[in-house]
Amino acid sequence: MKHILRKWTIWSALILLISCKESNPDGPGTSAPPPVNQQISYQIKEPFPGLKFSSPVEMVNAGDGSNRLFVVEQNGTIRFFNPTQNPSSSNVFLDIRSKVISGGEQGLLGLAFHPDFETNGYFFVNYTRPAPLQTVIARYKVNTPATGLADPQSETVLFTFAQPFGNHNGGSIQFSPDGYLYVATGDGGSGGDPQNNAQNKGNLLGKILRVDVNSSGKGSYGIPADNPFVGESGIREEIYAYGLRNPWKISFDPTTKQLWAADVGQNAREEIDLITKGGDYGWRRKEGNDCYNPSMNCQQAGSINPVWEYNQSKGDRSITGGYVYRGKKLAGLTGKYIYGDYVSGRMWALELVNGATSKNTLLTEGASSLSSFGVDEQDEFYFFNRQSGKLFTLAASPL
Repeated sequence: MKHILRKWTIWSALILLISCKESNPDGPGTSAPPPVNQQISYQIKEPFPGLKFSSPVEMVNAGDGSNRLFVVEQNGTIRFFNPTQNPSSSNVFLDIRSKVISGGEQGLLGLAFHPDFETNGYFFVNYTRPAPLQTVIARYKVNTPATGLADPQSETVLFTFAQPFGNHNGGSIQFSPDGYLYVATGDGGSGGDPQNNAQNKGNLLGKILRVDVNSSGKGSYGIPADNPFVGESGIREEIYAYGLRNPWKISFDPTTKQLWAADVGQNAREEIDLITKGGDYGWRRKEGNDCYNPSMNCQQAGSINPVWEYNQSKGDRSITGGYVYRGKKLAGLTGKYIYGDYVSGRMWALELVNGATSKNTLLTEGASSLSSFGVDEQDEFYFFNRQSGKLFTLAASPL
C-alpha cells in the first residue's frame, strides 16, 4: 500500500485491498475497457441496521439448514447471526486473536465449512501469523454443529507457507462441488512480484491451491489424484492454477460449477478470471491483457486472458470478487457475476454467454469500502462496508 495512498490520503487507515502500486506512471494498459451499460437500476439497502462488525472481510453460510451467516472479522474473530430472525446483534463463534497478526492486508481472511459440517462439525480458516510471518490453513471443530460454538483449542494445522512481505495474502477459501478445498494465495507482496513467485511452481504464492481435507497423504490433508502437477519434480502438487497477483475472493457458480477469481491489479488494470486446471494467468509477465514485466513484447503464449478487465483511470483501483447470482429476489441478475471495486464503490453485473463477455452492467456507485460479498442459504447476496462495519444488500429501484 504505498503510491495510491498518496492520491487518496483519506483512505490511509482503511485500505485493505489495494495492492502496492509502483510509482511509475501507468504505462501499458491505459486503453479504455469495453463499453459498459451505465444504467443504474438497483439501490443499496441496509437489511439489519442493528448489526455492526469490526473490519469485516468475509461472510459465508454453513450450508447446514440453520440459515446462520458467519462473519469474519480481520482481527481474528468470527461472529454469527440468523438473518431470518431480524437480528440486532451477533454472537462470537470463534476467537483466535491471540494467534493472528492483523492490519493492512494481514489477518483472519478466509472461512469455509466442510460439506459434511452437519455431522463432523469441521470448518477451515485462512489467517496470517507472526514470527516468522506465515499463512496458516487450519481446521477447527464445533462439538454441536447445529447450535454450538467453535472450540478454539481444536485447531489442526493443515499446512503453512512463508510470506516474504506483509501484503498480497489473498485469503479466500472455498469448497467446490467436487468436495475439495480451494485456497487463493497472493504473490507474496511488495510491488511487481519482485521474487516472481506467481510463476514459480516450486512455492504456493500467487496460486489457486486444491487439497483433499478428507485424506492424510500429506499429514492432515492430501493431494487430489487429478491435480495438474501431481508427480512432477520440483513442483508443489497442491497447485491447481498459477500466475495470479492477489486474488481477492474466489467463488463457485453452483449451477455451472465454474470457479471465478477477481485478481487485484498493479498500476493499470483489474481483472476477472475463470480458473481452469493447470491454467497460467500471466502475472507477472502480464497485468490483465497487457505486458507488465517486460513492459513490451512479453510472452503471451500459454497464458489465459481474463474474461473481463477494467483500467484504473476512473478511480476503480481494487477489485472485490463476488458471486454468480442464483437467488430469487433479483431476477434480472440471475446467472450474472456480481462484483465491485473497493476504492470507487462501483458494483457491476458481468454476463457471459458461451464463455464470452456479453455485457457488464453498472448496478450502483455507492458501495464504498467494499471489502467482501457473501451469500445466504437461499443464494441471496450481501456485501460489507469495511470502514463502517455495516452489512448491505441490493434491491431493485422503483420504476
